[in-house]
Amino acid sequence: MSKPKVALYWCASCGGCEEATVDLTERLFDLIEAVDIVFWPIAMDFKREDLEKMEDGSIDIAIINGGIRLEEHEEMVKLLRRKSKIVIAYGSCAHLGGIPGLANAYPREEILKFAYEEAPTVINPDKVRPMKKVTIDGMEFELPEFLEYLKPLDEVIDVDYYIPGCPPTPDLTWEAISKLLSGEIPPKGHVFGSDKSLCHECPLNETKPDEIRLEELKRPHQVILDRSKCYLAQGVLCMGPVTRGGCEALCIKGGMPCTGCFGPLDGVYNQGAKALSFLASVIDIEDEEKYREMLEKLGFDPIGWFFRYSLAKGMIYRKKGDGE
Repeated sequence: MSKPKVALYWCASCGGCEEATVDLTERLFDLIEAVDIVFWPIAMDFKREDLEKMEDGSIDIAIINGGIRLEEHEEMVKLLRRKSKIVIAYGSCAHLGGIPGLANAYPREEILKFAYEEAPTVINPDKVRPMKKVTIDGMEFELPEFLEYLKPLDEVIDVDYYIPGCPPTPDLTWEAISKLLSGEIPPKGHVFGSDKSLCHECPLNETKPDEIRLEELKRPHQVILDRSKCYLAQGVLCMGPVTRGGCEALCIKGGMPCTGCFGPLDGVYNQGAKALSFLASVIDIEDEEKYREMLEKLGFDPIGWFFRYSLAKGMIYRKKGDGE
């Protein structure tokens, strides 16, 4: 009996999801024994033409991480979708757009201008930018187009399952892959992890008051946290109440509040809006001037905090240039 065929691919992301795969440690050898990896270009010598030659539907599971930012990303994930029975969006960037999705708050032209002309570390007096096509010594080279905005994976292709996290934990990765390989197929669209918020598995949950009323908000670098007490109750921004559990509360255990990388709970489309609503319900400040002073002291960045991983998914903040 042939082994299940698995493909892995990396789009617009930092590489942390590839590290998460390696973090399976000894279980990675068990995975390699159980499956036939037929496409994993970051780790082995596979080329696009190798994938193109495969029969449609011949790959059992394709695991894709990263958002869709380049023309090449769109082409490759559409090709992988055609070749695969099951497609998994792996990690926050494929799931929700992730950190790279924050660039959607700026027009494409503004991003390119800053990156190649205005950034403090850039010396480019001729304002040279990468060209889509260039000929050197008679050879033509082509670069993929930089798209107008970053898209989560399911905005480009049909996605069967999601493994959240920035990056996903090794245990959750193993659980999801093991279930799929064993035939324990969850309903399409299932997001692996808990169906309850992070607070339910947080080791500080017992110290969380029944009602939280805050007269001041702080960011982690502005206070020395008491690691034995609920961070939110200490007035530090924490996304735990509006974030899916299943991450083993690793950030909390490391002395940092939750930043929301596992995304929203089932039934919640816009995680950032949910977080804003929750925060508004616990702030106990009636004086508008005092409220503004607090935000100024906080250095408040609502997009960077509440939409850190999900801005691209919410589609409420896509900046376009003039005439676009």
